[in-house]
Amino acid sequence: MKSRIFTLSILTLVLMGACESNKKIKTRQEDPNSEVKSSEAPVDTPAIPASTEPEKKNMMVEIVTDHGTMKVLLYDETPLHRDNFIKLVEEGYYNDLLFHRIIKGFMIQGGDPNSKNAGPGVQLGGGGPGYTVPAEFRPGLYHKKGALAAARMGDQMNPQRASSGSQFYIVQGTVVQENMLQRSGIVYTPEQIQTYTTIGGTPFLDGQYTVFGEVVEGLDVIDKIAAVKTLQGDRPEVNVKMTVRTVKK
Repeated sequence: MKSRIFTLSILTLVLMGACESNKKIKTRQEDPNSEVKSSEAPVDTPAIPASTEPEKKNMMVEIVTDHGTMKVLLYDETPLHRDNFIKLVEEGYYNDLLFHRIIKGFMIQGGDPNSKNAGPGVQLGGGGPGYTVPAEFRPGLYHKKGALAAARMGDQMNPQRASSGSQFYIVQGTVVQENMLQRSGIVYTPEQIQTYTTIGGTPFLDGQYTVFGEVVEGLDVIDKIAAVKTLQGDRPEVNVKMTVRTVKK
């Protein structure tokens, strides 16, 4: 993407931060080489500092928008991403930020602090907290519809595939044919195959970006947000703001 955006490399319709490209990015079915990016941090950005606080297990958050509320479970299998996300939520970091990049049939992306009070036409996708989070790839965590994952810079600038410190995307995706899954080289479980072929997702991103949670209530809200009219750069014509708060499981 043109402006360094935490990207999902190839196989990856990455959440290209709105600041990344001035031309419309298509879904993988239209363009298999497009990525999900976040131009957030420069290559030399340090990794998230080690925390001395106890782990935050079994955490849930709510992402509140004018289109409805999504309840999200954060995975204990990805503790670095879970704890970092909760820290930012508790600081109020995400409140009034935008879903600044939306691609119907692919994903909705937010978490750029520069999106707060951003004027019309401002390119977004390059902001963050000033650090990255080490990748936490887990075979059982995949890009089904509703998956919460971290945006990142592309492989060329980020060979470790470290995640953006704050930018994230939520998968909408599309229903996938089983034969397409078989061509990926990834061995999926029967449950995963059923999910991809009935509910949908973006399997071409698996193993490329860290999945660290999933929407457990409010999948319809993803569809409503993904359906909004967007401008050049995939930014919504009418701002889609968020408020994120922790909730009891």
